[in-house]
Amino acid sequence: MADSDHSTSLFCVTRRMALAGWVVSAGGWAFGGAASARAGASDATPDPALRLWHDWAAAHTRAQQLCRRQQRLENELAERVDFVGTMVKVPGGPETVICSVEALDRLVGARTDMAAIRARAAAELAARQASFDAAATEIGYFEGLRAERVAFTRVEALLEALAMTPAVSLAGVAGKLDAVLREGEAWEDCAAFPWPQIRAARDDLFRIGRRVTPGAVFPGD
Repeated sequence: MADSDHSTSLFCVTRRMALAGWVVSAGGWAFGGAASARAGASDATPDPALRLWHDWAAAHTRAQQLCRRQQRLENELAERVDFVGTMVKVPGGPETVICSVEALDRLVGARTDMAAIRARAAAELAARQASFDAAATEIGYFEGLRAERVAFTRVEALLEALAMTPAVSLAGVAGKLDAVLREGEAWEDCAAFPWPQIRAARDDLFRIGRRVTPGAVFPGD
């Protein structure tokens, strides 16, 4: 059960942890995506960094939309399936929450006196997982999760490409700072250093750039 792509426990594993694991495992893809983005960055704009910012901003918006949708699906799924796991009482010990066959095997070990307990627990895990999978498939949870993973991987690839692409205008530099700031705001508390300083530098670039190059398009215009 634990080897399945659909093995998900709302009690024991958060979706955000799973998403982080996907981004790490997709690092090779992200690097290749960054290289291809850099290769085509100079086709349509005088500043390849600014073009990448536009691509990143669109991808970032899409990823956030999918993330919010997935959170709504998680809430719906939590209402349908309370708990994907079981409680196992070890003879002479406390009750333990078990969310996978692997965890069950670690708990039981070589104890022959727990064979019946293990069989009952394994059957309950399988039944609960089947119920979870059916409900998740019905509401489109797995499909949405895959789409969200792909979207965030694209965001990571474009952010990497943006960092590696020299800007040739104030708008391009501002775009780089804007991407860093908005990416940070999505995951961290941006009230402390260095986020206010980055925000101030970005806003300074917006202000100075619009004055120095009137008519130029800046991120956010």
